[in-house]
Amino acid sequence: MQTVTFDELESALGDSNAPVTAAEAHGALCGALAAVSLYGAADWIEELVAGAEGEDELRSRNLLETLYGETHDALQSGQMEFEPLLPHDDTPLDQRVMALAAWCNGFLFGLGGGLPQAGNWPDAVQEIVRDFAEIGRASVGDEETEDTNETSYVELVEYLRASAQLAYDELAEHRAGGGAA
Repeated sequence: MQTVTFDELESALGDSNAPVTAAEAHGALCGALAAVSLYGAADWIEELVAGAEGEDELRSRNLLETLYGETHDALQSGQMEFEPLLPHDDTPLDQRVMALAAWCNGFLFGLGGGLPQAGNWPDAVQEIVRDFAEIGRASVGDEETEDTNETSYVELVEYLRASAQLAYDELAEHRAGGGAA
């Protein structure tokens, strides 16, 4: 179970002048954990808060270390405990959809950094990459009802959750081999 909330991470990253949003940062972490065998907390944290100083940096680093550990443990457990870090359900739908798209784009970034040869990826991972690229362009449809949009969002979040776990599981052999696809 994640104890770090989206709002906490968004605030910490903003205080540290991080170049990404909370959703994008968490997505990149998940993609990198799936693809890279030795991707540690320090690697991720340095990418996000390099150059931050003082109390804000310490708070951000502590929060990021906690989130890294919780995310890594959830993916590694194989118990389908993983959850993408996204805004709370009371956040306006258009903002949640933007965060969902950013999470997918972050995941693809993190995954691509550890898997340079796309042709060698397992078929399931190639399909996830195509789907996440499409979801990364998501927006709220004006022609749909609010209930339909909300239902679609919930289904996409569940798809992300299951697909990120599947990508992690499918790439276990890749990670065990030291990270070469």
